Amino acid sequence: QVQLVESGGGLVQAGGSLRLSCVVSGRTFSGHAMGWFRRAPGKEREFVAAISRGGNSAYYADSVKDRFTISRDNAKNTVYLQMNSLRPEDTAVYYCAARYGGSSTSLNYDYWGQGTQVTVSS
Repeated sequence: QVQLVESGGGLVQAGGSLRLSCVVSGRTFSGHAMGWFRRAPGKEREFVAAISRGGNSAYYADSVKDRFTISRDNAKNTVYLQMNSLRPEDTAVYYCAARYGGSSTSLNYDYWGQGTQVTVSS
């Protein structure tokens, strides 16, 4: 089985930063593209960022461009989301996802974590 465990969420003031981590179990982490998604209160889950298998390409939602950075360390089976200049509207449950093969900005991922809460106060 492939399992994903997120960590690093918490409460932060507007303008602050958080770094989310997602550790992926299994022996084929490098064969999976990775993504971050979020679900804000009263909204559907939405795309945040994605990174290709080798980490050479990254994609971001317009709402987080120039503020968030996705990265991966294949040796550690871990993907990260560095979040800077956080805003109250970034408040959501953030989910890590894995997709075998190429990356995607849609919800068509194969595996999902349980999510970690990020709360940004004003």
